[in-house]
Amino acid sequence: MGVVVYSIASSLGLANITMQLIIGGIGVSLLALGFHNKNSKYVSECSAVGWILVGLFFYLYSEHYVEIKDPVLVLMTAAALPSGIAVAFWEISVKDNRPESLIWLKGCVVWSMIPYYVVYSVPLLNMAFVYSTALSTEIILEFVGLGSYQSAPMRIDLYGGGDIPISEWEGNRWILSEPLGEAGFFVPMEKADGTPVSIIFILACSALQSMIVFVGAIVALSSVSWKRRMRGLIISIPTIFVLNVFRNVGIVWLTDTYVNWTLFAGSDIDMFNFTHSYAAKFISLFAMFLMAIVLFDLLPELHKNILKIVNPVIKMIK
Repeated sequence: MGVVVYSIASSLGLANITMQLIIGGIGVSLLALGFHNKNSKYVSECSAVGWILVGLFFYLYSEHYVEIKDPVLVLMTAAALPSGIAVAFWEISVKDNRPESLIWLKGCVVWSMIPYYVVYSVPLLNMAFVYSTALSTEIILEFVGLGSYQSAPMRIDLYGGGDIPISEWEGNRWILSEPLGEAGFFVPMEKADGTPVSIIFILACSALQSMIVFVGAIVALSSVSWKRRMRGLIISIPTIFVLNVFRNVGIVWLTDTYVNWTLFAGSDIDMFNFTHSYAAKFISLFAMFLMAIVLFDLLPELHKNILKIVNPVIKMIK
């Protein structure tokens, strides 16, 4: 699937990441149309196409996660396209009587993707998230006495290869008008004496993805008052930010302290891969599960919608 999509991108003279963003942008726009115009004549058809395109958008990330050996995200992104197709069929099959849970799921995806698109596409916001992530990690490392670290000057990973200091980048600071390399804007971490540490902070390190999942899930509860939705956001967003800071602190310290550690003899899973792709991922998912339980008490409508979404899957397993 990736070969087909990227071949089309090449024939159009587009970078792979640009083509992927276009696919995701069209998909989320169609879902937004379906969510905010529930009585439109072709809402089910538009939404069905949107589900497939959004599924394809996330599916195309699976190759990257295979390369960096992140099994959790490989599984999640690989399942995105078949899941999108399944929901598209569901959308068409209930076009005359769409359940509230499906409308909520649509809004959840829309209001999860839109904030990410905005942050990614506005370099100043992108850089602000990256730098604040690196700075908060540096401050906590110093505060808890795990060593003297500092954030090096921000750099940008160029699409054609290599990287340069952000001060030398001539791109537009308000609208991202050119494709970036895999890391995008990044901040290297180093010790206080300038010795490099094999850790860089990119947008994905900011936990923005986790935050916007909760933003989307809560904002999409259109039947719930904004007062209750704001309470849910106040509980979830700061909590995710704080937990992510300590996650990053642990990854930096363990990676820098146990440089030669491997999971077992001959393994290519070093300390960074183990903490980043396995341990931290498991702990983060568990923390999000506990947070969801708290939110279910505050917003029982959220719990009801999730149960209705996963009910067909549970029946299949049984």
